[in-house]
Amino acid sequence: MKSTSRLGRAALVALAAGILLAACSQEENTQVQQQAAPERQPHPIEVVAIQRQDIALEKSYPSLLRSDDEVTLVARITGTLEERHFEPGEQVERGQRLFSIEPDVYQAAVNQNEANLQSAQAELSRAQRDAQRFERLLNQNSVSQQQVDQARAELGVARAAVAQAEAALASSRIDLEYAEVTAPVSGAIGLAQINVGNLVSPGSVLATITPLDPLEVRFQLPQRDALELRQQLRSRSVESIRATLSVPGGSGAAARSLEGQLDFLGSRVDERTSTVQASATFPNPDSQVLPGQFARVSLEGLKRFDVLAVPEIAVSQGLMGPQVFVLDEDDTARARTVELGEVAGPWQIIRGGLEPGERVVVGDPAGIEPGTPIDPRPFEGNAQALVEEVEQAEAEAQREAAEAMPEGGAAGAMPEGEAAEGGEDDA
Repeated sequence: MKSTSRLGRAALVALAAGILLAACSQEENTQVQQQAAPERQPHPIEVVAIQRQDIALEKSYPSLLRSDDEVTLVARITGTLEERHFEPGEQVERGQRLFSIEPDVYQAAVNQNEANLQSAQAELSRAQRDAQRFERLLNQNSVSQQQVDQARAELGVARAAVAQAEAALASSRIDLEYAEVTAPVSGAIGLAQINVGNLVSPGSVLATITPLDPLEVRFQLPQRDALELRQQLRSRSVESIRATLSVPGGSGAAARSLEGQLDFLGSRVDERTSTVQASATFPNPDSQVLPGQFARVSLEGLKRFDVLAVPEIAVSQGLMGPQVFVLDEDDTARARTVELGEVAGPWQIIRGGLEPGERVVVGDPAGIEPGTPIDPRPFEGNAQALVEEVEQAEAEAQREAAEAMPEGGAAGAMPEGEAAEGGEDDA
């Protein structure tokens, strides 16, 4: 019995010793794993408690340039085109003489009508004197009533003749003015459509004048943009909205731009296109931009009001769509799927998925994944500077990678001489 008890106690002691050794071994393995995998260091990056704000948009609208004041000159009288007083393509001023259509002939017609008027006026004076004389003789019973009526009728005829002569003179003077064709507007004049010496008639096209300075540009604003712009205009006039006209260059030439201002915003929405008509005026002193070109018009000061926005670089693509990283109470990054709105320069407007007050990672999300501890850094609010900083860092990394590559090509390529020697040995 004593022998059996001793054996049992020995077995229990051996079992306890085995359990103790196993526990010590497991603790040692855990310590080794902890030493091999140190804790993740917090990732330093800009973070901001997102709030609603007004964001300025940078939007442009397509437009086909045209000059609304363009004038086509036509002849308004019949005659021979005697002179042309300009060179095609030059700049003409308003009131400048351009064509002469037999002015001597029409001047002679004016002179004749002036003489006819003088004759009619003299006849009127005689008729007035006769009528007055017959009126006095009638009171003295020296003439009959019939003679008086005849004198009065002649007076009426004389007055009508004067009016007719005055009308003829006015018409001839108008024709004389049309004989000298002048520029109704200032602008660049094109080629003459009819050569000197040809016969012209009313309606004959002579030339076209295109005003180039200033240049008026019409374009269409989407309904929402027009309503937002009208909201901004409550405190200022249309003319205070600055506009920029950008015209792409051709054949490698640099793009050109003009600075102007908005001068008209329509008051109704086109039900077919859901757009609002607008126009802007741009000084074009050097005529560097011509009608007929395609261009884009951008407006300065157009905003979206009371919206949530983050720097565009803070948005990444997740499994469920666009996402940003939001910090929890432990400063740990959590992915949040968001609904995107418009892009306003370096800002991305968020239409859904975020609430005011949430802390959002607004720096470059590269290297961040859900569960990454974050060391939040203050964001100064300059999204453009943040984007430029990231772009500069990426460019620097690409430059360093390019410098690290071997000059002879891809890494691991064998020099030509060594390859040849190896071939000989193998042979």
